[in-house]
Amino acid sequence: MDTKYKVRLGISIGDTNGIGPEVIVKTFSDQRVLNYCTPVIYAAPGVLNRIRKALSAEHFFYQPVNSADVLVPRKINLVTCWDGDLEITPGTPTPESGKASLDSLMAACRDLKAGKLDGLITAPINKDNIQADEFNFPGHTEFLTSYFDAPESLMLLVSGDLRVATVTGHMPVRDVASKLTPELLIRKITILLESLRKDFGILKPRIAVLGLNPHAGEEGLLGSEEIEIIRPAIMQMKERGHLVFGPFPADGFFGMQQYKQVDAVLAMYHDQGLIPFKTLAFESGVNYTAGLPIVRTSPDHGTAYDIAAKHIANETSFREALFLACDIVKMRKEEQMPAV
Repeated sequence: MDTKYKVRLGISIGDTNGIGPEVIVKTFSDQRVLNYCTPVIYAAPGVLNRIRKALSAEHFFYQPVNSADVLVPRKINLVTCWDGDLEITPGTPTPESGKASLDSLMAACRDLKAGKLDGLITAPINKDNIQADEFNFPGHTEFLTSYFDAPESLMLLVSGDLRVATVTGHMPVRDVASKLTPELLIRKITILLESLRKDFGILKPRIAVLGLNPHAGEEGLLGSEEIEIIRPAIMQMKERGHLVFGPFPADGFFGMQQYKQVDAVLAMYHDQGLIPFKTLAFESGVNYTAGLPIVRTSPDHGTAYDIAAKHIANETSFREALFLACDIVKMRKEEQMPAV
């Protein structure tokens, strides 16, 4: 692969009343980012101009383009997704900000599916006000899995060598146990193994699987899911020659820093994995959707309405999402190159 190739990254604006536009402008105020990618922001000039003025971001410049067909190298490209001024009410989700976030996301996804982009970074949305005929999903992960026709995907949080995935995603805790099956765990472990190899270049990945119940069920005393569901899945993966271990009690596993001994951790549900991950790597963490035919990353935080327009949002997670997307795109392209 040409080492001078600049990854074409689409960027959806997220909820315009949250901190998405702010972290985007802060990230791209550092022109050195353009050494790694050709960014394409899907929004409208008014949103970016307001943030640029409020932040006095004198080094943030963008180039309006009609479409992703005519990108300008070494420039921040802007594809306009709606006409007219959008009313901004920082800290308050509105139907208008929800529609803007959807318009931005759909435009970026269309271009990504058409091959005009190499990857996608999604700024945080409000999962309620974005709901529409085109988006009837609990979050980005589920929408993108459907839009790009993937059989299944996996939420994978990444910060350096710390990687935490979840078997189940955005669902009530009361429903988690009933959703777990050995077959589901095997599919999720398989996606994780493949992503670690293909996207992160780890030839023989080591995966730790957490239990569902306290103390990983205490041999059935505190629950039978470990015995009936999780262990059988782990044993099948071991029989196939994979380095999969567990189930581990979640509290002790993170408390004793055992995550440092493996390449990834598979949690059973959202908060079981994301609470320790964000405790360890909140500002630098990245949400990556494994298992898709495309590359999508996002910062690991939400809309943060409470600090919107206070101009104190930390852009580190968004910047890390950008770098991770670039790395994975290049890793995949190198893997596809014919051997010399």
